[in-house]
Amino acid sequence: MSADRDVFLPVAAQPSVEALVEQAASAEALGYERVWLPETWGRDAVTVLTSIARETDRIGVGTSIMPIYSRSPALIGQTAATLQEVSEGRFRLGLGPSGPIVIDVDVVKRVLSGETVDYDGEYFDLSGFRLRCAPPDPAPPVDAAGMGPKAVELAGRFADGWHALMVTREGFRERYEDLARGADLADRDVDDLRTTLSLTCAALEDGDRAREIVRQHVAFYVGSMGTFYRDSLVRQGHGAVAEEIYEEWQAGDPEAATAALDDGGPGSDSRSGRPWRASTPSRCRSPGRRPSRRSRRRSTRCRPDAAGPPIVPGGRSARNGVRTIGIIYQSC
Repeated sequence: MSADRDVFLPVAAQPSVEALVEQAASAEALGYERVWLPETWGRDAVTVLTSIARETDRIGVGTSIMPIYSRSPALIGQTAATLQEVSEGRFRLGLGPSGPIVIDVDVVKRVLSGETVDYDGEYFDLSGFRLRCAPPDPAPPVDAAGMGPKAVELAGRFADGWHALMVTREGFRERYEDLARGADLADRDVDDLRTTLSLTCAALEDGDRAREIVRQHVAFYVGSMGTFYRDSLVRQGHGAVAEEIYEEWQAGDPEAATAALDDGGPGSDSRSGRPWRASTPSRCRSPGRRPSRRSRRRSTRCRPDAAGPPIVPGGRSARNGVRTIGIIYQSC
């Protein structure tokens, strides 16, 4: 089993696009394989990733994830083709959520192939669409995010990879079985799919503060981001904790929601502690070399008071039989 080390750029507000570009450049200097960027209610991912692609040379770039409801499948295909061109073959597309995701993956892949696309469906119609530029060669892989059994199964059937978020160790094993079942239904080998596991990571000189930031991040997702993450944790056997976090947050008490997290429950596989010094499994770990002074200086643009801790090296793969796991350190 091989493990790529990826970094998830902060989802929180940054002072500038240039700050995100500098963080990506720091990740490249530190040896990360790829930078992922989510798209929420701040800057759009496409413009930022274009800027990153133009200012880096080797590191892969990708969306994790690009919402499917803000763009048509045809436009997503055009965007993926352009980002693949700008990055000179380093782009990987992550889409979500589930539901019409199958339509998007299918149409996007057909657009990227350069063929003329006709589609008449329940959610989307397209007639005679074809790229007016040369299709990307190779076409960028298309991944799908998913938390529930059916969504992950669909990722196994139709996508090139699966993005996992907010899963416990046992929950990951269960969802991976869904991924394998989906691959089997499509006569595919699950080992050919890339599984990207996102782990929240905070690295500060104040290790206790770093761990508190991670707990707050987990509570925020469970308590305020709809019911998706709460329901996912319920399926994984953490119903009581998930319900308490959700109810406390909805009642306007985020501190009580954070306090409801127990040490062995949701978020226990996150990484937090002091940068480049922590060595226990519950903290950030170094891959064996301290980054250069220049790299450390460049990473400080991701300030704790701006949007969380700096990018740090390290990571370890989950031991679950998955051939490739990208460990994402999400500092937000």
